[in-house]
Amino acid sequence: MLNDFFLRLREGGVPVSVREYLMLLEALGKGVADYRVEGFYHLARAALVKDESHYDRYDRVFAAYFKGVAELPDGILAAIPEEWLRRMSELNLSDEDKAAIQALGGWEKLMETLRQRLAEQKDRHQGGSKWIGTAGTSPFGAHGYNPEGVRIGQGASRNRRAVKVWDQREFRNLDSSEELGPRNIKLALRRLRRFAREGAPEELDLDGTISATARNAGWLDLRMVPERHNAVKVLLFLDVGGSMDDHVKICEELFSAARTEFKHLEYYYFHNFVYESVWRDNRRRRSERFPLASVMHRYAHDYRLILVGDATMSPYEIIYPGGAIEHHNEEAGAVWLSRLLATYPRAIWLNPQPEQRWDYHDSIRITRELMTERMFPLTLDGLDRGISRLRGQ
Repeated sequence: MLNDFFLRLREGGVPVSVREYLMLLEALGKGVADYRVEGFYHLARAALVKDESHYDRYDRVFAAYFKGVAELPDGILAAIPEEWLRRMSELNLSDEDKAAIQALGGWEKLMETLRQRLAEQKDRHQGGSKWIGTAGTSPFGAHGYNPEGVRIGQGASRNRRAVKVWDQREFRNLDSSEELGPRNIKLALRRLRRFAREGAPEELDLDGTISATARNAGWLDLRMVPERHNAVKVLLFLDVGGSMDDHVKICEELFSAARTEFKHLEYYYFHNFVYESVWRDNRRRRSERFPLASVMHRYAHDYRLILVGDATMSPYEIIYPGGAIEHHNEEAGAVWLSRLLATYPRAIWLNPQPEQRWDYHDSIRITRELMTERMFPLTLDGLDRGISRLRGQ
């Protein structure tokens, strides 16, 4: 079986070698992975794939070869994880079932119904379609499904259809030391460079020293100049958490490249959309927030503004006061984004979501309109176009 899988990988364009295959067999013999397909997937990828650029080819071959396999053969039953047992009461809804479940009728109706349920319900409820509980089709609760709901007491997003989240979630900071994989992203950012010599004279001016010494009849006359550096200033806003968890790798690479290329770089985090405050450290995002108005007063108009986010959310979060998913915002996110763009006219939005999917999300369409079509995909071509826009070309 594994011999055939090895050959399929080579046919699929993954340059696996016999040595790597033997290493995989040795790891399996020592019990490095359990008998679930998920465990074997990660072990085989670590052993066989040398370059992350081949991950997509590996995934496609693996999915086709092991389609429908829940556990590896040999008659050994996979251990059922505790998490599976805890959620075994979840409904297994078909696509037709999900299509039949309708939203309650808009933002105001949704929140009003939630207030009524909170006042009426006295006990814990599991299953069903009305009360606040678990494993049901009610728009309120956890581990169920409704196309438009309020998530309460669930550790992480599953269907990503909630328009409000009543959990205290933790996000992690992007790692600026992450080594950039696609080197071309750094090259694209370098197009935004504008070198200048500013500040105290700290660097030897060799040509100036030679000229001054010659004019001084051979007596050494040292001349110094300020260090030459990139004078472009960048204000970077990064969306974290939720659906952006799928794009952490590429965002870390972009963040790392920006920290390398720009001496004048300021960055802040937001979740889903920009509102009245942002933060610098996700571990202290509830205790150390910065008013967006003060950020706009602190940094001059000559900063280039780059927003990074998938813009995938409920439209309520953009156009409605109180629409923010984690807090009550007095003013709509669209208002705050308009203020940012008025302060920093040279601005772009980089979206890691594939461009061909943009038309399927109302929130992306609204964000593009607010950005006056200055949204670009987080690809090499998109970066080139975005950087050109920032340069005024």
